[in-house]
Amino acid sequence: MRQQTEQVRTFGENDSLPVVTKTITQEKINRYADASGDHNLLHLDPAFAATTQFGGTIAHGILVLAYVSEMMTTAFGEAWLKGGRLKIRFRGAARPGDTVTASGRVVRVEGGETKCEVECRNQTGDVLVSGDAEVAIR
Repeated sequence: MRQQTEQVRTFGENDSLPVVTKTITQEKINRYADASGDHNLLHLDPAFAATTQFGGTIAHGILVLAYVSEMMTTAFGEAWLKGGRLKIRFRGAARPGDTVTASGRVVRVEGGETKCEVECRNQTGDVLVSGDAEVAIR
């Protein structure tokens, strides 16, 4: 079996990370509910969700957070998968039809550690997730 060599881009302070943009659909939310076992009606039942403060179904927060992790994997590859760390806050809800964009920038590179600010926003600029990510580059 041939081993594949991974090319990881080197990032410096203030460099932007590769952007990941996805559209949230009810089908994606439903599939995530099945995969995770989280069948909360807030995510799955439009009639029930319409009676809540959200006024309709919303995506699971971890589904949105997965786009941040996809961005970090795109940027740092296996290093992110082996030992990346996130410290985030959920700030808003993503709804079916929203286009969400995960973005970030490097804030510090020191001693093999890269620290980034990360976020995910919807198409109107509302912050859905924000926080910090760290990855060791060896």
